Amino acid sequence: MTNNKERLATLQSQYDRFREAGLKLDLTRGKPAPQQLDLSNELDGILDGFYLLQDGTDVRNYGGILGIPEARKLGAELLDVDPALVMAGGNSSLALMFEYARHQMTHWQPGDETIRFLCPVPGYDRHFTVCKALGIEMINIPLLDSGPDMDAVEAAVAADPDIKGIWCVPKYSNPTGITYSDETVQRLAKLPKTAGAHLTVFWDNAYLVHDLEDTTDPLANIFQLAEQAGTADGIVMFASTSKITFAGAGVAFVAASGANLAAFEKHLSMQMIGFDKINQLRHVRFLKDRAGVIEHMEKHRSLIKPKFDLVLDKLDAALGGKDLATWTRPRGGYFISL
Repeated sequence: MTNNKERLATLQSQYDRFREAGLKLDLTRGKPAPQQLDLSNELDGILDGFYLLQDGTDVRNYGGILGIPEARKLGAELLDVDPALVMAGGNSSLALMFEYARHQMTHWQPGDETIRFLCPVPGYDRHFTVCKALGIEMINIPLLDSGPDMDAVEAAVAADPDIKGIWCVPKYSNPTGITYSDETVQRLAKLPKTAGAHLTVFWDNAYLVHDLEDTTDPLANIFQLAEQAGTADGIVMFASTSKITFAGAGVAFVAASGANLAAFEKHLSMQMIGFDKINQLRHVRFLKDRAGVIEHMEKHRSLIKPKFDLVLDKLDAALGGKDLATWTRPRGGYFISL
């Protein structure tokens, strides 16, 4: 009894010290620190009253759902596709994913069929929220160190024609930090041919430049592989400047085949005249090109890699060798999965 009382007193003392410290900890997953946001403060005022594009277009006015050519070129460099296949949008790639899925519903669900998506787990909760909001049934697929379990994926789509999509975060995946293997990407590129009409691979490449080490994880180009396989209409790619510049005021990109991009542009034209071209131009003037993005991301790495190292050191010290838990050691991205 005495030992229990002493233990309780010790724990109470530790707890009281934590409370007295007055710490205000924001544990929101994946939210950039203020110091990271400060890296992009130059965006404010960078246009200095000059709002014209290279072709003379005034970005302050209406028009241009596909985005300004300069921003589409930047998105194309990041996603490694033709600029003609890229749309530069607003601040949220998630919003583009939701709208693209809603747009595709007219193809996926002409009657009363139940639409299903394959959802690698563990995965990104917002992807699952999109499915729930649109009434799409979700089928769990194990996420391996190489990416989705492709044997399970291929078996599922072969058996069920109502499976119309699969969510993918291919590089430094949320939340495990793994990067898809070349074989996985090749099999995903061929998947629309295996599945039949209207299956879409949602390629959310959210962390494509978010490296923590000197060398980046290699990731095969799914769009090039799909073009070779004749399945480009079944691939749609997304990226954004979230966790690159301002988290709430960035630029999102979507890349798709020419026919799909034109159809998506028509879908969006019913709800808008165009995205924020001023913000797109700000980002192009600030980031310039892919090389400028990589240089900017080095500054992010200097801020967040010590935090990753500290967490891993603490996990090793407290749990290492005790057979109590396992955790990932990602080479990039924003997450350690315990």
